[in-house]
Amino acid sequence: MVTLSLNEFADRLNELIPELLRGVVRRNADEVTEGKITMPQLLVCQHLCKEGHSNMTSLANYMGVTTAAVTGIVDRLVKGGYAGRHYAHEDRRIINIELTARGREMVRKFKEQKRRMAIEVFGNLSEADRRNYLRILTRIKGVLAREQAG
Repeated sequence: MVTLSLNEFADRLNELIPELLRGVVRRNADEVTEGKITMPQLLVCQHLCKEGHSNMTSLANYMGVTTAAVTGIVDRLVKGGYAGRHYAHEDRRIINIELTARGREMVRKFKEQKRRMAIEVFGNLSEADRRNYLRILTRIKGVLAREQAG
């Protein structure tokens, strides 16, 4: 087996990831790839779908951006009909963001498209390769979570 230095690995990874992302985008024609919704907006929608609702501070922390930045993201989601703002019952100063039916449907369609794409692409790999891929991604996720935790 040919030895691969960490620098060579990083260079090769930096070449592959944009190619992989372009391949994924080409396979999908939806609100994201048609420019109706951006990737940060999609991430917010997926988070809201999972959590049910969130306030601006929590969304900003989740996204790793300022509340001003997340406000811009949410403004565009509200304008597009994907999300709505609602005052918290216990404190009207707190504004919760929730997905609309349109937002939930967009997230559902996006997840289904990604699932079909994963089946099509990873169906060409062996079960062992798929298991190894998941194992490695899970380890990378753990490294990133530990770094974020401090």
